[in-house]
Amino acid sequence: MAESSNNRKSLSIFISSMLIFGTIGVFRRYIPLPSTLLASVRGILGGLFLLFFVRIRKKGLGEKIPKNVMIRLIITGALIGVNWILLFEAYNYTTVAVATLCYYMQPTIVMILSPFIFKEAMTGKKVVCTITSLVGMVLVSGIISDGGFDFGNLPGVLLGLGAACFYSAVIIMSKKTPATDPYRRTTVLLLSAGITVLPYLIFTGGFVNDGFSVMSIVMLLVVGILHTGIAYAMYFGSMDGLRVQTIAVFSYIDPVFALVCSAVLLQEPLSLYGLVGAVMIIGSAVISEI
Repeated sequence: MAESSNNRKSLSIFISSMLIFGTIGVFRRYIPLPSTLLASVRGILGGLFLLFFVRIRKKGLGEKIPKNVMIRLIITGALIGVNWILLFEAYNYTTVAVATLCYYMQPTIVMILSPFIFKEAMTGKKVVCTITSLVGMVLVSGIISDGGFDFGNLPGVLLGLGAACFYSAVIIMSKKTPATDPYRRTTVLLLSAGITVLPYLIFTGGFVNDGFSVMSIVMLLVVGILHTGIAYAMYFGSMDGLRVQTIAVFSYIDPVFALVCSAVLLQEPLSLYGLVGAVMIIGSAVISEI
């Protein structure tokens, strides 16, 4: 009974973290600041919160990350920073729904690269899922419309796919990096993501911006602390009580909830083609995980 109760609690915490992740696009809409600044603040605030969380729990403090692993984590963190910048920019050029679905092409990209990088066989099911998600991507992009072709969303689509490519690189780097305490690992990744963007911000004068206001600062704090620090702490804290397959499948609550928020809160409903494409992308990703 205790085990069942713990599993239910872990699942509820994991789902809550996915719901938080799914609202970040909405918050981005109300932050009139450059994506580079938002990515840097998100990484630094999130990393500092996790560092504080680890200190409070006194979890993993005795472990020292080896130098070669630390270098890999810092490089991976830099990739995460670029990934965030591209995703936040995608939100500026297309709807939250389209940008999010483009971003969730990441499993398909990893599947395509796996035979070359990990020497994993491309099974018939994976081939079907890959083709299905690619067709879904075309439908979601909005290029095909009732009146013919429409390339208005193309910049946002390309930025979203760019973010997916960088996140795929993050996944590949993570698979090749020796395991360490997840909280400490993520703290290094987040701080690296935020800090590596700082030189660019300083060079381009990104800190001097007319978009700063009380509301934008509050939103920045929410994205950095809630959407990054707290959400990641919940995400990793719930994993011990869940099966790997459960984590993989329930992770797709994030894009589904992002679609709902886009339609309900931002009045950005998908077209019929987009809805069919969304089902194809998310459905093929879930099936490939099973």
